[in-house]
Amino acid sequence: MLKTLQIRLTLEEEAIEGQLKRRAATYLGLNEAEFELAILRKSIDARKPEVVFNYKLAAYVGENAPKTDYTFNYKDVSNAPKVHIIGFGPAGMWAALRCLELGYKPIVFERGKDVRERRRDLRAINQQHTVNENSNYCFGEGGAGTYSDGKLYTRSLKRGDVKRIFHSLVHHGATEQILIDAHPHIGTNKLPKVVKNIRETILKYGGEVHFNIQLTDLIIKNKSIQAIVLNNSEELPVQRVILATGHSARDVFQLLDKKKIDIQAKSFAMGVRAEHPQHIIDSIQYHCDGNRNELLPAASYSLVHQVKGRGVYSFCMCPGGFIVPAATAPGEVVVNGMSPSKRNNKYANSGIVVEINIDEDLKRYEKFGALRGLEFQKDLERLAFTAGGRTQTAPSQRMTDFVEGKLSETLNDTSYQPGLQSAPLHSLLHKQIGSRLRKGFEEFGKKMKGYYTEEANIVGVESRTSSPVTIPRNDKLEHPTIKGLFPCGEGGGYAGGIVSAAMDGERCAEAAIIGL
Repeated sequence: MLKTLQIRLTLEEEAIEGQLKRRAATYLGLNEAEFELAILRKSIDARKPEVVFNYKLAAYVGENAPKTDYTFNYKDVSNAPKVHIIGFGPAGMWAALRCLELGYKPIVFERGKDVRERRRDLRAINQQHTVNENSNYCFGEGGAGTYSDGKLYTRSLKRGDVKRIFHSLVHHGATEQILIDAHPHIGTNKLPKVVKNIRETILKYGGEVHFNIQLTDLIIKNKSIQAIVLNNSEELPVQRVILATGHSARDVFQLLDKKKIDIQAKSFAMGVRAEHPQHIIDSIQYHCDGNRNELLPAASYSLVHQVKGRGVYSFCMCPGGFIVPAATAPGEVVVNGMSPSKRNNKYANSGIVVEINIDEDLKRYEKFGALRGLEFQKDLERLAFTAGGRTQTAPSQRMTDFVEGKLSETLNDTSYQPGLQSAPLHSLLHKQIGSRLRKGFEEFGKKMKGYYTEEANIVGVESRTSSPVTIPRNDKLEHPTIKGLFPCGEGGGYAGGIVSAAMDGERCAEAAIIGL
């Protein structure tokens, strides 16, 4: 017999081994030997001074708890019909895995390198400030997802089977803890192994994954895709192409625009990274002196405020994490955040961004048509490059100086390895961004006492929150005017993170095989 129950444990109770089952036994009026207990969900409630752990549990009375593993029936697709996938980020990876289950051969082309080789280029951008345009924090095996903290929280619950994606991650090496945590994450240090295991699954069952191969042209005849051109040389006949190139593959957007293939500008968000010492966020969220209990993870936060008709909000919050250089071309500075699995770094960082309305805020960029948001991004990234000293050093201010509109004489220590350069971000950012951010930080300080502090740095710019372009598709997930082309994931404007991109990849694979 199955019974579900909810139990709250204090910090003191959480520290006692076996306390959860004892509490469940008392609740059920049974002996501990009479039932098996499975944790369905675990979360932390820190809204009041006494922090508690919330557990949602399943008690199996007089029977064994069932195994919850999903079965992934991958087939040998060595000689099966082919689906070509451009990009090996989350959308491309799960599109390929779904092809294996459906009995079709995925052939994946990734412009960057595998995770092992990719590390050298990450070291180069951090230490020598050298940007490899095809191998960086955005491009390469696993895409931006490999080095994005591995946060798995998603609101896209109606777009697919979220549990399938989580179990697939566990199947490929992620910890089972992600199946129960309310806000699960894998960690930047563990994601490369998971990504490598996914690639090995694809190869084992007859799929193909090719690195250092860039899509450079599409051959279209009679409004149907006929071939793709790779590395400006090889022309490869195709029938179905899943375009899963991510939101930083600007050359793909430019290619589609040049070939008069319909794309559309979309609203997005831009701003900065705010970095605090982690103990400040811990003290605010856990009502402590900054020395959090060892049972508690590094505290996070989620903030939003409306300023002059636009949302100002936190994005991709990384407790116990690092700020990293996410540029994809020389001459630009872009920052992003990531965390290791233990989230044990001494800094907390988060994107703090402002909504950009593509129709109202970019009048000066209308001449660029569907690419106007992209061009706006590029201008801000070039400005950050110049303000930082024309290297990957990032322009920065203390938070209080940013709001008060004065240049910082000194900056706080930082996790950002290329280093910081004091710069007047309050005047360098476009008015619709800078003025709203300044007001937003003041308001956030009212919501979280201690958040607004001179001990925090503002680091610019956080410009790659989402795609500034939508590649349209119909109800069959196919481009409305180009038969055989399936825009997918964040690059197409259809996802906003690892899980939603993975689910969209699965859906596109299911759509692409119809009639093949």
